[in-house]
Amino acid sequence: MAGLGATGRACYVSDMRTFTAVVERDSDTSLYVGYIPGWPGAHSQGATEDELRANLEEVIAMLLEDGEPILQSEFIGTQTVRVA
Repeated sequence: MAGLGATGRACYVSDMRTFTAVVERDSDTSLYVGYIPGWPGAHSQGATEDELRANLEEVIAMLLEDGEPILQSEFIGTQTVRVA
């Protein structure tokens, strides 16, 4: 199945890559902020989660034009930490 990627080029399902983004909401601006852990430059923001996702897709597509990323770390997960 073909469609247009973030760069406007045709892409195919087999061309799709998956990255994990950390998403937070800035308390001062109420913007959603997201970044790909370990990948410098792979970050963006948006007024909604959908806008953030679209912006991240665009940034990632542009970064991938420079070649395969060398990630400086790998997202593992989250933990709940309790303190007394």
